[in-house]
Amino acid sequence: MDDLAVRPATTDDAPAVCALLNAVDTIEVGRPETDLHQVENDLAHPEADLPRNSWLGFHGGELVAYGLLWDDSGGERIDIDQYVLPGHQPAAARLLELMEARAAERAGHNGADRAVVHLHLNVRPTLDTALLTRRGWRTVRRYNVMSRPVNRAADPAPAPPPGLTLRDCRDEADRIRAHELVEETFAGHFDHQSRTYQQWLDDLGPTVDWSLAWIASFGGPAGPQGDAAVMLTRNDRASMGWIRNLGVREDARGQGVAGYLLRHAFAVYAGLGRDTVGLGVDTGNETGALRLYEAHGMALHFAVDTWEVTLPVSGD
Repeated sequence: MDDLAVRPATTDDAPAVCALLNAVDTIEVGRPETDLHQVENDLAHPEADLPRNSWLGFHGGELVAYGLLWDDSGGERIDIDQYVLPGHQPAAARLLELMEARAAERAGHNGADRAVVHLHLNVRPTLDTALLTRRGWRTVRRYNVMSRPVNRAADPAPAPPPGLTLRDCRDEADRIRAHELVEETFAGHFDHQSRTYQQWLDDLGPTVDWSLAWIASFGGPAGPQGDAAVMLTRNDRASMGWIRNLGVREDARGQGVAGYLLRHAFAVYAGLGRDTVGLGVDTGNETGALRLYEAHGMALHFAVDTWEVTLPVSGD
């Protein structure tokens, strides 16, 4: 593509990037699902390093492709995001080439002897996946984005399992505890990258309503010794209420905690006037999360594949 122009993103590009992502959403999912604050948080993230880890592709002055690289692991694992409009696959190829090179640099800088790069794509993406397979990429995991309609009549507040109490995370101490529980309950999940408390807050961004994040505890007064589960939800998405994390400690599983928390979220969001609640789930999750969500009336909204390539490292 002779007239392709590529440059790094800046925070001022957030509206244009959001418009591109929603154009891709509309093709892949059937409706726009990206909110401006999500893009703004990505571009303003303290770890973003936009001059070296972001790419905008323009054709005839139109933004047609966008890429962003994340180095959350500090090791060999590097994550990239890539979006492209149909009919602009040469732009996608150029950005992919640049991102692969940067991923190899970052992994080398981290002291790794290889770069294991992951990219998440809708199962029917605007990106031509033949471009990936020719470059050695392969699918390694599938995630389902699931949703469920909610309303006040059908979703009353549920009764908790005996002895279980909930507290929200408006207090700093409970936010710290929620982070600890997320790290513990998701430690064995595919693609989970451990994050410090501050990194976790940076990832979440400033629009989280901490009254909609809960810790479930057994055994009397709330405290770390009785904390059984955590659920972090978000009411800042235009398309639906969102359950970001639902994690139950191993010794508390099988007691109805996860199902109760799920029904609690349905009731709360119905009470807030929402008509839909959604979440993402790893279809290979060994805890049975997919079956739990299906049993509670959640259905597939769309599916996302994790693509992976292993690259030799280079200097940063």
